[in-house]
Amino acid sequence: MARRADVLELAVLGLLQDSPMHGYELRKRLNALLGAFRALSYGTLYPALKVLLAEGLIREAGQADGPAPALAGKRARIVYELTAEGKERFHALVTQPGPAAWEDERFDVHFAFFARTDAATRLQILEGRRSRLQERLEGVRTSMARTRERLDSYTLELQRHGLESVEREVRWLSELIDTERAGNMTHLDDPDGQRPPPAVRPDPHPGSTPHTHHE
Repeated sequence: MARRADVLELAVLGLLQDSPMHGYELRKRLNALLGAFRALSYGTLYPALKVLLAEGLIREAGQADGPAPALAGKRARIVYELTAEGKERFHALVTQPGPAAWEDERFDVHFAFFARTDAATRLQILEGRRSRLQERLEGVRTSMARTRERLDSYTLELQRHGLESVEREVRWLSELIDTERAGNMTHLDDPDGQRPPPAVRPDPHPGSTPHTHHE
């Protein structure tokens, strides 16, 4: 399971790839774009930034224009940007397709940065995520079959809701996998890369990953 600090590192480095920003803006972007960080506090963000500064992955670029937000304090005016080492670190993190990449929180962050990930890595992460959820489905179904007679109707309904949520994500992942495979085949027919990639139908709630704990 990915540690929260590792997930936050990937998210911060990825957002700073776009442009330098101060702590207030960085927190706002994290909360707006990444569902796993809706409750991210300054007490969590600034220690993480301190670690990244100490490791030489980011640096202070100066002061932001305009007044600092009232709740953010003076620290929010410091602008952070990636160093060359930070760019290398982000690239290494975002192209790692191992098991941590398809667990609940880490998958959301990896998916948010898929535009900067090569097709082979995207496909491996999507397939790994689907396999992980299919295993979860089997666990939920087995649990429901074993405990159905001992559970009240509300608990059964909650389990059914979790099962349907995971099934929806599996279907969504299957559509994305088919699109990625079609895109790879198109690339083989178009070696110069001039043809635009196929459109992907977005998940209506891409930041909401179902968490079913009946394994």
